[in-house]
Amino acid sequence: MPMQDGSYERLRAAGCADEVAYVQACLRLFFAPGAELAAVPADTPTPAISTENVADIARLNKVAVFMLKALGRAPAGAAPPQLLAWLDGYRRRTMSMNAACLGDSIAIHRVLRDRQVDFVFLKGPLQQHLLYGDHFVKPSGDVDILVSPAGFAAAREALRSVGYEVAGKSRSVWWVRFLGEQHMVRDDGVRASTVDLHHRLQQPGSPSPRDIDGFLRRKRDVKVAGAAMPIISASDTLLLSAISVAKAFFNREPCAGYVCDVRASASRLSEAEQQKLLDHAAGQGLADTLLLGLRAADVLLGGTGSLLSDRATRILARIDNADLFHMVLAPWLSSLRWPQRRHVLWELCGREPVRYLAEAGWAASADLSRRLFERPVAVEPGRDEIIRIAGGAASNAIER
Repeated sequence: MPMQDGSYERLRAAGCADEVAYVQACLRLFFAPGAELAAVPADTPTPAISTENVADIARLNKVAVFMLKALGRAPAGAAPPQLLAWLDGYRRRTMSMNAACLGDSIAIHRVLRDRQVDFVFLKGPLQQHLLYGDHFVKPSGDVDILVSPAGFAAAREALRSVGYEVAGKSRSVWWVRFLGEQHMVRDDGVRASTVDLHHRLQQPGSPSPRDIDGFLRRKRDVKVAGAAMPIISASDTLLLSAISVAKAFFNREPCAGYVCDVRASASRLSEAEQQKLLDHAAGQGLADTLLLGLRAADVLLGGTGSLLSDRATRILARIDNADLFHMVLAPWLSSLRWPQRRHVLWELCGREPVRYLAEAGWAASADLSRRLFERPVAVEPGRDEIIRIAGGAASNAIER
């Protein structure tokens, strides 16, 4: 059961149809600037939208910087001045947050390299630069790294050697065994630095990759401050973004930021590369997870007429495009008819009974473990969840 942001109720009560449409228009403008700008008259009046509601929608979906970049190319008057000021403030705070995250990543890379721990960075500013040419597109408060299950303990000890300690809530069997991750925190009295140390890449209830070690074998290096930093391959970046969309879908959380990553990754592929990606996803048992991410991207940002788009139309076909769009961008709406999670899992398992039973059994075991071993704890906001509009509600808390 996902823990919802405090602004959900206010957004649900307000409806926000115009604000949701406005956010979508900005995102489409970001990905197709020429076509969209040509259709916008130069004398377009400032839209009658709620700045507070748009800000909350953008914040929950982590797309505020996308919107700011898009509006920078739009005609004057395309956005209320108060919204532009808020978006610019969000961008500045994102830059500060991600700069700190990059510094932490460099230090973590150094200690794990020296200890000869095989690892790879996931998501974060390094991925953003590869996808968008900018390290500061979405707020990244934590450093996410993946190691093999066999290397998990060695990586944890290496991080402890430089002051990181396992956060209390992530010590349990449920976190280590079923989620396959632990939060490690270092606090030097000035600020806290958090590492999410993973040896799995999906929560129980959604299909998991069959070969985690393959993400390590296929890694590539990117240069940061003279250091070669390992990050997952282009195809695995797209798969991981689709995994994040599926996770958000199961938790009924807004996920337009992840959907944007799917589109940015897929748009770089030739038709031959698209076919290789489909084969790669099938080998990982994630073919239908990939298609969910691709269909979400087409619904939110417009179809591309590509091989990937053609294949994606079949996934969750009983959900019409209008509902899927709102499930991505505005899942708080009370009018949405969400499918049962077991039906979604059935489709994401390719309607294969053996795999479905295995994944459902794993999810049931995880739920039992959580009930037995997890104690309720006060939820503290993550560093990537502290950006708010003044006067808005508390930021989003995500169930892992």
